[in-house]
Amino acid sequence: MAKEIGIHEPGLSSYDEAEVPKTILNDAIKSAKELIGKSQKRVTSFKDQLVGMYMEVKDNDIVIIFNSGGWGWNLTLQTPGWASILDGIKSELERLGYSSVVLNYRRTSSGVRGCVREFLESARRYPSRAEDLAKRIEFLTEHVPDLKVIITGESTGTIISDRTMVLLKDNPQVYSIQTGVPFWHKPGIYERTLMINTNGSTVDTFSYGKVPVIVRTSIKSWLGLSSPKDEPGDILSWLKAPGHHYTWEYPGVYTKVIDFLQNHFSPVK
Repeated sequence: MAKEIGIHEPGLSSYDEAEVPKTILNDAIKSAKELIGKSQKRVTSFKDQLVGMYMEVKDNDIVIIFNSGGWGWNLTLQTPGWASILDGIKSELERLGYSSVVLNYRRTSSGVRGCVREFLESARRYPSRAEDLAKRIEFLTEHVPDLKVIITGESTGTIISDRTMVLLKDNPQVYSIQTGVPFWHKPGIYERTLMINTNGSTVDTFSYGKVPVIVRTSIKSWLGLSSPKDEPGDILSWLKAPGHHYTWEYPGVYTKVIDFLQNHFSPVK
């Protein structure tokens, strides 16, 4: 399990300890022991990820960490809508004069056991996963003092994004952009967070709890009665939720994201 959760995209490169500052290695081990405990194998794995993340982001101004929806194991290539949003964010940051890198946080393993763990974690609003992600971000912001972090998330991935922001609410280096927050989750609204619950074309039925619409549209789809004119949107690929669909092409998405970035990241002169 320790190998399957964490940063999986891009694949973190192996590193030569001789090229890593001693303080980074020591603090990575310390952070791993605080979170993991005594399991040497898991401590080593977590330490390697912390150091790998540091090596990946140390020469960039901003790191964008993505939390997928669904069961939480998808990478960005399996999330085309948000892949386009991440590209849009990177392009806008580059226009403002910032270099950035995207990391994908995989919060659970695939398969039945992963589904069970994800269900139990989500029912408690991700206490251990939020702590895990927060610990990683704290490590980065402590050791790359000018680094900014944007935690992003879609659908169920917004819950762990929000809970991590709660833990890091006093860290001014951390921001968040989220789309399609599930209707049962009551997020904490912070100055450095952007939440988008409509793509500008139609209301997100999943975010606004329009369960009858979701049920009716899903049954139509199962019976093969869907129309090309139906608004796109789905949950776990088999439940249809009109409006629960976000890409950079929607003006209701890119205009809000660009405004948020311009408000929080001044152009580099």
